Order: sequence, then structure tokens, then C-alpha cells
Amino acid sequence: MIHISFPDGSKKEFNSGVSAFDIAQSISPSLAKSALYAKVNGKYWDLNRPLEEDAILEILTAKNEESLPLIRHSLAHVLAEAVKELYPAAKPVIGPDVADGFYYDFDVDQTFSTEDFPKIEKKMNEIIKRNESVSCLNLSRQEAIDIFQKREEDHKVHLIQKIPEGDKITAYQQGDFIDLCRGPHAPSTGKLPKSFKIARVAGAYLDGDSKNKMLQRIYVYAFATQEELDAHVHMLEEAEKRDHRKLGRELDLFHFEPEFAPGAVFWHPNGWKMYRVLINYIRERQDRSDYIEVDSPRLMDRSLWEKSGHWEKYGEHNYAGKTEDERMFCVKPMNCPGHMLTYAHTPHSYKELPLKMAEFGKVNRYEASGALHGLLRVREFTQDDAHVFCTKDQAEAEVVKLIEFIIDIYKDFGFSDVSIKLSTRPEQRIGSDAIWDFTENALKQALEKNDYAYTLNEGEGAFYGPKLEFVLRDSIGRDWQCGTVQFDMSLPERFDLTYVDEAGEKQRPVMIHRALLGSVERFMGIMIEHYAGKLPAWLAPVQVMIVPVSDKHVNYAQSVYEKLFDADVKTATNGLRLEIDDSNERMQKKLRTATLRKIPYMLIVGDQEMENKTVSLRTRDGKEENGLSLESVLKRLKANIESREQESEKI
Repeated sequence: MIHISFPDGSKKEFNSGVSAFDIAQSISPSLAKSALYAKVNGKYWDLNRPLEEDAILEILTAKNEESLPLIRHSLAHVLAEAVKELYPAAKPVIGPDVADGFYYDFDVDQTFSTEDFPKIEKKMNEIIKRNESVSCLNLSRQEAIDIFQKREEDHKVHLIQKIPEGDKITAYQQGDFIDLCRGPHAPSTGKLPKSFKIARVAGAYLDGDSKNKMLQRIYVYAFATQEELDAHVHMLEEAEKRDHRKLGRELDLFHFEPEFAPGAVFWHPNGWKMYRVLINYIRERQDRSDYIEVDSPRLMDRSLWEKSGHWEKYGEHNYAGKTEDERMFCVKPMNCPGHMLTYAHTPHSYKELPLKMAEFGKVNRYEASGALHGLLRVREFTQDDAHVFCTKDQAEAEVVKLIEFIIDIYKDFGFSDVSIKLSTRPEQRIGSDAIWDFTENALKQALEKNDYAYTLNEGEGAFYGPKLEFVLRDSIGRDWQCGTVQFDMSLPERFDLTYVDEAGEKQRPVMIHRALLGSVERFMGIMIEHYAGKLPAWLAPVQVMIVPVSDKHVNYAQSVYEKLFDADVKTATNGLRLEIDDSNERMQKKLRTATLRKIPYMLIVGDQEMENKTVSLRTRDGKEENGLSLESVLKRLKANIESREQESEKI
């Protein structure tokens, strides 16, 4: 007999060799009917795999969130089977799950197109309807090779030959289809949901090597329910409308020159205004929180990056070259080492700590051309970096202050749904286990003592310390990892940073790395998409467009401009950002142009306004009020902008 423990703490005895499905059946026929996978001692299992010894068992259904990646992988086998039935010469290669579904690579002469998608989806549904039993085959190396050689699937044979000697080899069979796979899989195709949709087809090199043959990769969206799939497809359609690259062109914010400066932004006047607003806003918040701002060189000797450990970790992503005197210099990929040199240059007392050092540093990191994506993935960007140097005793309190600071700033940008991940020690790291124990515990305590919910992200910390990652959910439900707080005791050791304590003894400070936006460029891309280009008035490059009805109203429009320009409104760029449309276009065309530019407010001035010294106020969503005094309009604008109101059209 074996003892099986369940998540609710209960235990039962069963005969050795019992399967998870049998156990589910003994608990409830309805549970057995909905069961898809098992979790045994924390590892995923096939439902029909026998249990030979005591274990902790969890039965997984489609309602379990962790079932989704497994469902997607099972559906990948259904896709591969469907393609093989429709195109017998196709050779399946690999088919992993991804964030919103899965893909499968095929070596096939047939060129897949969108016209093939309905046919493949229909065949997948047919396979699910056939309810084919899925069985696991435990194979010797030679048995596995023989099976796939007979099926003329040389890519599978290649994968088998890469498996280390002694490792277990398994394949899964459903109907006539067999695939090399570790599993687990649903017990039959009929248990899988039909909530999937082929997204696109793309080229992919075998083994990711451009020297190898080009394969065809079919991407599929897949979710546990049709409602979730529909919501995801709707989100993608909305995301396409909001694409910051398209809006960047329409709003004349920026452009790229891949031939001359790949991955670097050419800012246009309106984009640069928005960039300055972001920088100035963060600068203002930092000034009020006792940060000091510094600036460090962009070009520094390679030895600095070797000393910090960044060269060993990220060397292949650095831009570097030799000068005539044979010195190797590196364009800085981050600001941390420069701040350590700045701190080390001057002796420090405990009375100065915590010392908060900030920089808007331009950094460069090489990214593959195929990975570049507008403002979201670039090679040159600005980090709103800061490093807090403090004592061990101050560290936890400083982390709490940083969490509060970051979350409060995100609220001003319109992000109220913020989650936190605690990323712990990675496999490759510097520093002793004792240091990692202390730093991880400090971050954990800062979260738990102050009731901040978080999820554990094991093994994803920086090489020098654990970190908190702040994830923003945007208006259409997408998650963006932006800010970070990283706890570091290793780099102060490497750079021999010290401060003098109350007893006159030298002590080692703790350094907390902090980024609010992460990358100014990337955050701008996120903001543009979050608001679909309709930025709140406090962020908009142009806040007010003054529209004279005809040429005879231009002088009055100019006087309105001057009064607003001189008004005392805090906008992060020294007053209101205004324009006058004094073109020869008709008034309705001017209003349409301002609306397409997504300018929050339009002030219309015509005969009546000029006579009464008033203006008519129109918002980009079409709301309009006539005959308003300039003072009342200014009062509204000032209140909206200075409060950083998110509903920027409010009048």
C-alpha cells in the first residue's frame, strides 16, 4: 500500500501502481471526467502513469492556471498531427508553448498561407472530436531512432542523438501520430479545448542558426476557454490600433534610420517635448525626495566593466573598441559603475546616509536586428537610474520608501494595477550565500511587513543581487515590466566603497539599484499605447491648439496665446505648451487636424469671442462650451494639468 496526500491535507491509502486517474475516479466521477494532468511531488505527470510510492498528489483540470501551458503543448501535438494528415511530406521539428499559445516548426516544401489556416483548424477540431487516446512510449535510444527513421523524420532523429546517454527517452502517440516528447499530455485528444486560433506563419531557421535550412513556423493562440481566446484576440486587435510605431508616425513624434543608426531614436519636436516632460517630472519628484543628480561618462575603460562583473555577464552586448594607445574602451551599457566611482571619490560619513544618487544616463546595448521593435526594444536608450547608498540597518526602510515612491509615480501616469515580483538568486552570480540570504530576506521583509502582495520569481535576480520587479497592467490588459529595485552588497565590496560610522570606523555600505521607468524610450512607447495616443493633458506634447476662425481673428488668437503662455501653470516644461493654427484652412479642417493630432484642448476664436473677449473650448472627443472667459478656461486647464488628471478631456 502507498499513502497519497492531497492539497487539502487529507491522506488516503491505495494499492501500489494506482494511477492519478484511478484516484480521481475514486474521489469523484466528475473530477475524473474533467481531469487533464497530475502533479506528483511538485512535478507534472500523465494521469495514467502509475504511482509506486508515497506521494503528494494534485489533480489538474482546465480550471487550474498551471494547466494552460500543458494544454497548449498537447494542442501543439494536435496541430502537428493535423499538418501531417493534410501534408504527409511535412516533417515536424519542435512545438513548445509560448505566452499566448504555442508554435510548431515544420520542414515542408508547401508554403503555408492564411488560406490554409481554416483547413488546418478544421482538421485539428476533427482530431479532437475523434477523441484519440494518448499514450506514453518509454523507449531505448535505438528504439526511438528506429521509429522516427521509419517515419522519415530525420529532425526527430537529430534531436534523439542530442539527448545525453542515460537520459530517459519518451514519445507520445495519438492515433497514427507519434512525437518525441517529455510530456505530460492529456489522456485523450477529446479532453482538449477547441479554443484556439492560428495566428500567423513565419520563417525560422533550424536550431536558430541562419546557416541552416529555413523552416515554417505556425503560431497558434490557445486558451482554456473560448471567452479567454476571444478576449485575447480582441486585445490584439486593439493593440494593433494602438501600435506606438504607427501613432508615432501619425503624431510626428519620432522615426528610425535602420541603415545609419539601427535601434536609435530620431526625436521630432513633439516627441522630444514628451521626452522632456517625462524627464522633468521624474527630476522634480527626485528633487523633492532628496536625490542628488550626477552625470557619468559614456565611454569608459573595459577594465571598469571587468571589475564590476558586467563584462563577463554581458560582454557580447557591449559596444567596445581600441584606441591608438591600445586601450579598450566600452560605451556604457548601464550607469552603476560610474556611480560607484563617483561615490568612492569622496569620503563619506554615516551622517550622509542614505545618499541617493540619480542619473538620466544614455546607455547602449547591442540587440539583434530581428529583436528591435520601435521604442520598446532599442540599442540606445536613457535609463532613469538611481542608487541609494545606505547602512545595513537603513536598507529595509529604504526599500519600503522606494516601493511607495515607485507606485505613487505610476498612479500619476495612470497605472493603478501594479504587481510586484521578487526575483531571487540566479545560477550565475557573484557574492556569498550569506550575502544572498541577507539581501533576499531584506526584500521579502520589506514586502511582507508592509502588506505588499508579491509573486516569487525564482532564479531571475541580477547577477549581483535579488530584485523587485514592478509590472504595470495597461488599459487593454497587457503586462509591462518597468521599474526595479535591486539589493546589492557585492559591487560595493568589489569597488571597496566605505563610510565612516559613529565610532570612526570604516564600514561597507549597502547599495540599492533603482529604476522608475526602466527606459525612458520604452516607457514612452508603453504610454502611447496605453492611451492610444490620447495622452493626458499634462503629458501631451501640445496641450492647447488655438484656432482662429479666419485671418481677421489671428491677432486676437495671438493675444490669447500670449496670456496663456505667460500664465503660471506647472507643466514640467515651464508653462503651457501651445500652438496657433493660423493656416488658410477652414475652421472645421483645423479642428479635425487638431483632433487627429490628439491635442487635448482647442480654443476657438471668432467674431463673437473677439467681441466679448471670450473663447470657445472644445476637447478632442468633441465636447464643446461657448463664450467662456479666458480666466475660467485657464483655471480649468491649470487644475487639470497640475493635478495630472487622467481624463484629460474633462471640461
